[in-house]
Amino acid sequence: MTAPGAAGVLVVAHLSDLHLGAHDPQAVESVVADVAAVRPALTVVTGDCTMRARVRQFRQARELLDRLPGPLLVVPGNHDVPLVSVARLVAPYRRYRRLVQPGLDPVVRLPGLTALGLHSAPAWRWKSGRVSRRQGDAVATVLGAAPSGSVRLLALHHPPRATGLARVAGRGRLFRALAAARVDLLLAGHTHVPAAGLVRVPGTRHRLVEVVAGTAVSRRTRGVGRSWTVIRVDGQGIAVEERLETASGWCPGATRRWPRRR
Repeated sequence: MTAPGAAGVLVVAHLSDLHLGAHDPQAVESVVADVAAVRPALTVVTGDCTMRARVRQFRQARELLDRLPGPLLVVPGNHDVPLVSVARLVAPYRRYRRLVQPGLDPVVRLPGLTALGLHSAPAWRWKSGRVSRRQGDAVATVLGAAPSGSVRLLALHHPPRATGLARVAGRGRLFRALAAARVDLLLAGHTHVPAAGLVRVPGTRHRLVEVVAGTAVSRRTRGVGRSWTVIRVDGQGIAVEERLETASGWCPGATRRWPRRR
């Protein structure tokens, strides 16, 4: 992979809310090829790999993840915790750790890119999220220490600016950490509705690009269809392209571009 610069483009594939167990088998088959075609340096999955955190669903999710181009950065979502069971009380992440990955706050370092994932769905919350003080410190420590010129990427399930039932506790400390670490990209899911925009961190002059991916393969489309997102970063800017599922296959949707601030 070439670091972003005059001649290099860094490509990140961003999928979310797979909901294996409530998925469309054809979408699973077709999205693998569509993601592979963009040749991403990193594939990010921002949570809800399963519908109800059952073992069979985690195995289906693992099969899909193994077919996506690596390296992968995956974080859990609220659907990756058993809904109502003893497991939610005594070992809420055991299945996720065993069948997806051991770590809940993973880090991926590549030439030109440092990426951190945060687990924003604690078992004692149903739909809303939380970022702890320790996680805020990790943003500053891991992403703040990235080499100069590297893309700094944070991924979590809950969009930090969400309101209502999806509201994220601790988002003030998260925003302060984002500014201190000079984060370029914030990736999230949870809403099933794709969105992207330039966001100013409250109380600071720092701006970053926030990308919320839609649901890539599930039947829970909320009226907007299935989608995933391609992010391309070069020395001048960040471009975000939606990839939309149509009757004839995956097609490009809206593309937006912002200058890269360093």
